[in-house]
Amino acid sequence: MGYVSPTEIQAKSIPIVLAGKDIIGASQTGTGKTAAFMLPIIDKLKSHGKLRCLVLEPTRELAAQVEDAIVNFGKFTDIRELVVHGGVGYGKQNEFLKRGVDIVVATPGRLLDHMNSGTISLDEIDYLVLDEVDRMLDMGFLPDVRRIVEKCSKDRQTLFFSATMPPQIESLASFALKEPEKVEVGRRFSPADTVAHAFYPVADEQRNELILAMLKKTDFHSVMIFTRTKAEADRIFDMIERDGNHKATVMHSDIRQSQRTQALQGFREGKFEIIVATDVAARGIDVSDVSHVINYRVPENPEDYVHRIGRTGRANKTGDAFTLLSGDELEYAEAVERFIGSKVERKKLEDFNYLYTAMLDDDVPSDPDALKKALGRNRRRGGGGRRRRR
Repeated sequence: MGYVSPTEIQAKSIPIVLAGKDIIGASQTGTGKTAAFMLPIIDKLKSHGKLRCLVLEPTRELAAQVEDAIVNFGKFTDIRELVVHGGVGYGKQNEFLKRGVDIVVATPGRLLDHMNSGTISLDEIDYLVLDEVDRMLDMGFLPDVRRIVEKCSKDRQTLFFSATMPPQIESLASFALKEPEKVEVGRRFSPADTVAHAFYPVADEQRNELILAMLKKTDFHSVMIFTRTKAEADRIFDMIERDGNHKATVMHSDIRQSQRTQALQGFREGKFEIIVATDVAARGIDVSDVSHVINYRVPENPEDYVHRIGRTGRANKTGDAFTLLSGDELEYAEAVERFIGSKVERKKLEDFNYLYTAMLDDDVPSDPDALKKALGRNRRRGGGGRRRRR
């Protein structure tokens, strides 16, 4: 599998798991976290028996990734695993559950369906993994997670991973864990040194035009384009398709699970050069070798900025991240800069025929309040940006 030495999260976590202690860990995607909890659990399970391990994930894609890892880690054992999520029928899941599995990797909603129908019981769970708990909070799953934890064996070992610890998650951790050991690795408040990132100011009505120009002028291997909404993702995908210069795919929650799986697999294998995705659909997906990230808008949550652009520049490779910025997003941009503790460079795409906006001025004020005033003056002039190009 290419392992030579453990990553930091693996070196710190594996001994704790083998010792039977609970863990509360902070670690980002791409740090080797799955191996950190699954390798020692598989070692402790030893051989096929009853259902003893539950891994809870926020999204179908993450659950499928963990299942793939278990298949690889347990290749020379008789341990059986099953992934349980929505978007597919119950037939095969029920069939495998009847045969007997040792590990279930599940999303909360479908797992509760199985629990309610009696096809899954958590009474004898020895190992409970709650992964990406901060994302479960974002997606509204914490009440479901609490109901699931309540049904698990009280004698279990619990491994709890969350990149952030707001009060709701602290409360769940106190409820689910017993005297946990704390492990914090790779928690980033700033982008990796291998990622070159910048804001690209642009008039709002020119976002699409600028995206196409960026794709045309950038020498990229693979690009992830992030949007806030499903409608935006569909529009950008359609635009790239009509342009006809690149092979693209799109991924969001309205797309059937089978199509989402095909989209992700195609992007990994190079069939698609570009994947357009919403945050919710893309959260936690571990795709290596992404050369560029483009944010269609500045993320509303500054942590999402770091997470998104962290999809490139991995494994000591360099990457680039472009974020389009218009006047109504200045507060989000300021929040990003406060969060990472530094200013983000403003850039212009060479030879692009910009509509005028005050943010494009070479002597643009560095003070946010002064910049907002300048933008306000521009608006009062009656939309002069529609007449002047740069």
